[in-house]
Amino acid sequence: MNQDYIQANEWSILEEGFDVERVKSSESLFSIGNGVMGQRANFEEQYSGPSFQGSYIGGVYYPDKTKVGWWKNGYPEYFAKVLNAPNWIGINVFINDEALDLFTCKKVEDFKRELNMKEGFHRRSFVATLPNELEISVKATRFLSIVEDELGAIDFEIEVLNSDAEVRFDPYLDGGITNTDANWEERFWKTLEVKSEGNRGFVLSKTLKTEFHVNTYMHSEVLLNGEKQDVDFTETKTEDSLTFSYSVKAEKSQKLSLRKYAGYVTDMNHKRSELHEAASKVLDYAKKTGFSKLLQEQKEAWGKIWEMADITIEGDVKAQQGIRFNIFQLNQTYLGKDERLNIGPKGFTGEKYGGSTYWDTEAYCIPFYMATKDQQVARNLLTYRYNHLDKAIENAEKLGFKNGAALYPMVTMNGEESHNEWEITFEEIHRNGAMVYAIYNYVRYTGDFEYIPEKGLEVMIAIARFWQQRVNFSKDRNKYVMLGVTGPNEYENNVHNNWYTNYLAKWCIEYCLETIDKVEDAYFEDYKRIMGKTKLNEGELAKWKEVAENMYFPYSEEHKVFLQQDGFLDKEIVPIAELDKSQRPINQKWSWDRILRSCYIKQADVLQGFYFFEDHFSKNELEKHFDYYEPITVHESSLSPCVHSIQAALLGRTKQAYDFYLRTSRLDLDDYNKEVEQGCHITSMAGTWMSIVEGFGGMRVKNDQLSFNPTIPEDWKSYSFKVNFRDQILKVKVSAEKTVFHLEGENTIEINVKGKAVEVHPNQEFAV
Repeated sequence: MNQDYIQANEWSILEEGFDVERVKSSESLFSIGNGVMGQRANFEEQYSGPSFQGSYIGGVYYPDKTKVGWWKNGYPEYFAKVLNAPNWIGINVFINDEALDLFTCKKVEDFKRELNMKEGFHRRSFVATLPNELEISVKATRFLSIVEDELGAIDFEIEVLNSDAEVRFDPYLDGGITNTDANWEERFWKTLEVKSEGNRGFVLSKTLKTEFHVNTYMHSEVLLNGEKQDVDFTETKTEDSLTFSYSVKAEKSQKLSLRKYAGYVTDMNHKRSELHEAASKVLDYAKKTGFSKLLQEQKEAWGKIWEMADITIEGDVKAQQGIRFNIFQLNQTYLGKDERLNIGPKGFTGEKYGGSTYWDTEAYCIPFYMATKDQQVARNLLTYRYNHLDKAIENAEKLGFKNGAALYPMVTMNGEESHNEWEITFEEIHRNGAMVYAIYNYVRYTGDFEYIPEKGLEVMIAIARFWQQRVNFSKDRNKYVMLGVTGPNEYENNVHNNWYTNYLAKWCIEYCLETIDKVEDAYFEDYKRIMGKTKLNEGELAKWKEVAENMYFPYSEEHKVFLQQDGFLDKEIVPIAELDKSQRPINQKWSWDRILRSCYIKQADVLQGFYFFEDHFSKNELEKHFDYYEPITVHESSLSPCVHSIQAALLGRTKQAYDFYLRTSRLDLDDYNKEVEQGCHITSMAGTWMSIVEGFGGMRVKNDQLSFNPTIPEDWKSYSFKVNFRDQILKVKVSAEKTVFHLEGENTIEINVKGKAVEVHPNQEFAV
């Protein structure tokens, strides 16, 4: 834990007291989104202190030219940047011509900030003394509608406490925006038009190179003590911006508000020629509906999400706050409505990492969306990758692979590889296996095998071809080996025979071979179509089988464990417990050379394989590997604590599982890795959900049935969750005394609880 200012609350993220050192962290933590767009929690009014301004639109990106010291053949030419979009939240405020700026105020008191997760809004309030001695009270409420997902709304209220005063609101749109992380300090946007229609403003922009067209719009209204005012205004235009100025004389203690409706419409969803009309329609809807009703609609819509997605924890407020924060951010990032979109590692909270999707989606996020929404949402995530199959084949061709072999990108916006670190882009090829595992996991959970002949098998074949071509045959070992890779542990680069990668490759091939036989038997017309399209033949299948049956796995006879890679025992094995705390996190304290030579593991690597393929190994084998690798794991990846929490729970180490759970659930809230100001770790938040449902709840799918082996942390009185399993919703509530199941559906289901088969009937509770 590196920060402790977020107050414990079951349904809200709360901050009290203004501290300039916390502003950028809070901008991340209090971010809002609606699955289509999102923004960091920047102040509406001007702020001259350190800040990281950011507004983002799903799917809109820029190909920033790669910048490296030494160009290597095969480098991607660009890095796909999540774009900082035109700013629409701005409302500069002047009281008797003095600017409201919390960085320059003489005094800021009663500062409170709330992210209300239950109802989906951000609110900030404070009392400030300006340099001109005027004392004001401010309350600003903001949300992004999940009902009308091209719309955002702000209510900015001021009360002058010690004098009559003239208050001026300057709501504005600004298209002159840059990215904090631009490689070449380029502007990514070109403003095409700035125009106004009455008190409505529009800024039409396009991205350079990718040519996304975006119309950013606003409409404002002024209220005095809750009543709308007819206020004259002036406008100021620049090449990139538009500002309206509303001046009102306010008596002492009168409440003056500016309500601003704004947002984006893009040519992803509208014809370019109709963007202005589309923006106007959204504003018509906002004006007709009004702020209060829009906010009520927002509360009701979030209520429906929470009805299915919520996890309750009784007796531990910090743990409760943590899981709800994770669930809230996941739903703010992706709601499953658009198969062109995906789940970026920072979501709408920052620019770091770029891209809209990593292997995190397949390895960690799909289980959350399968269980908390209907299966179509998870199917959309799989379809996203199917739609990028041709690009994945192109990516592999650029590296010399042939015959339809596919290498899915490490980072992408459109299917093309757009990550520019060699060790990750070309060596961290295990992400290919996550694509196949996600298909397997989806079919196992939903029972929707038809996805495979429809789309999935083509992906599986292309990936099996990649693995067969990627191995080398070692005459010395008489085995197939995998050279020059990076496993999930990115603190090891360019290693040979990473166990996880080799095991995943073997499994992918075997699963593909098994699935081809099933499709031939049950979906013969699809089988003929796929075989014709891929030109797959018996000779190639035989080669796959030979590789899978003869894959090499490094193993230590001394320690009786699979080795993370060849040469791992050449390292000095020193447990993290013996490392001085001043050296942590090592990725911020040590040189990269020192990290690479150390034994320290960034995240689950061998243990990631044991998580995916739990049924392939005995509990004793898991325990032996857990005890060997966890003590040298630094957990400096956000994806690490959740896997270890699930495995600790399986091993009956509930206290250790709880500690890992608390770390993953509060990773950002408590800033464990000292980097939250760059944005939140969105994809790992799905792992937090898994650490409760799969960890403490012990939920698995075995033999087409749900299986549970529940346990509960000592400090919890109870916890509960819901899962949508094959179109029937099962609620599970666990306490120390019993586990209660309640089925919402029409058909009785059979589940397995602690090794015993039981039946659960519709709309009845069953206790074990």
